[in-house]
Amino acid sequence: MRGVWERRWTDVNLLLLNEQGGREVCSEAEMAIIRRSATLIVALERLETKFAEQEDGGTPNQLDQYQRLSNTLRDCLRSVGLKRRPKDITPSLQDYLAAKRNGRHRITIDHEDGD
Repeated sequence: MRGVWERRWTDVNLLLLNEQGGREVCSEAEMAIIRRSATLIVALERLETKFAEQEDGGTPNQLDQYQRLSNTLRDCLRSVGLKRRPKDITPSLQDYLAAKRNGRHRITIDHEDGD
């Protein structure tokens, strides 16, 4: 996984996984669809690069392949959901209170004098 496209696949896979809330909230089936989606995205990006480099914008076969990959990607993304799932990064109330008691977490509020 050292080539440009392999690194891009890893990045896209992690981005899609994080958008779904992370590995800990995704089922194996969702992670499989996310991996396939990352593969399709990278394949589409590779074709887009070829289109940009060609004067004619691509052959009919390339355009057909692009359309098929795009449609398949849309279906994959629909199946895992196109909406972003927020990841809970807040501490629990118990953890917050324990940290506050131990002096590790101090809350300071600056008040401006209204005069």
